[in-house]
Amino acid sequence: QVQLVEAGGGLVQAGGSLRLSCAVSGRTFSSLAMGWFRQAPGKEREFVAAISFGGRTKYYPESVKGQFTVASDNAKNTVYLQMNSLKPEDTAAYYCAATATRSGSRKWDEYDYWGQGTQVTVSP
Repeated sequence: QVQLVEAGGGLVQAGGSLRLSCAVSGRTFSSLAMGWFRQAPGKEREFVAAISFGGRTKYYPESVKGQFTVASDNAKNTVYLQMNSLKPEDTAAYYCAATATRSGSRKWDEYDYWGQGTQVTVSP
């Protein structure tokens, strides 16, 4: 059973940075492609980053390109989301997700495994 455990959320002032982590267990890390999504109250789940099998290729929507960086550490079975220059509109619950099927998907329903989420709140 694949398990994903996120950490690193919290309260930060606008302009600050946070690094989220997602620890993966239950399956060989290199056999999974990973994604990060966020969901604010009353809004749909939004794709913010993905990283391919083995971490070679990274994907971002235009809305966060240059602001967010996804990375993986295969030795630690962990994927990270570095978020810089945070804005109040980045406030949301952030989720990591995994799939063994394809990499780079921007659609939340193409991911098979999900973490519990971590809250990020950016104050003005």
